[in-house]
Amino acid sequence: MSLSRLISSRCLKGRLAAALVAPALLGATDLTVNLDARLLAAHNRERTASGLPPLDWNPALAASATRWADRLAATGAFHHYSPDPRDRDPQGENLWAGTRGAFAPEAMVAAWAAEKRHYRPAAIPFASKTGNFDDVGHYTQLMWRRSTAVGCALARGRVEDVLVCRYSEGGNVVGELAF
Repeated sequence: MSLSRLISSRCLKGRLAAALVAPALLGATDLTVNLDARLLAAHNRERTASGLPPLDWNPALAASATRWADRLAATGAFHHYSPDPRDRDPQGENLWAGTRGAFAPEAMVAAWAAEKRHYRPAAIPFASKTGNFDDVGHYTQLMWRRSTAVGCALARGRVEDVLVCRYSEGGNVVGELAF
């Protein structure tokens, strides 16, 4: 083997080894590394792409989301929290569930953002091209123009991961435009 082929072969092997080791060194083998920052960034990528201001992370919203996510994961139930109707600042909420350990946080938020394909700029609940508001409700909450903060929590159930994101100001107000 010529010297140039040997060097090329060693360089290739070195690059390949570095590429295989890099995810472990960067923590990419755990899909929940830097969960809060990644969820916030995923939200804000979608919002800024549409000219909306970014959301801030709110620890109180995250704590509230944690309590609900833990309950859903523990019971296997999957439904929205019923807020106190006297609450002067009701939170908005998005829920997601999927196979335990199989989805990155970006994919979870992307599932809500994918509802954009059915969205049309109209007052809630007429904002869906399909005529079914449930086809766009996660997206409109994510994009709600008056929401300024988000806090999320991921809980592990026996079979599924459950993500709960809470928003302030809550969105999807009947008769208003999302953005």
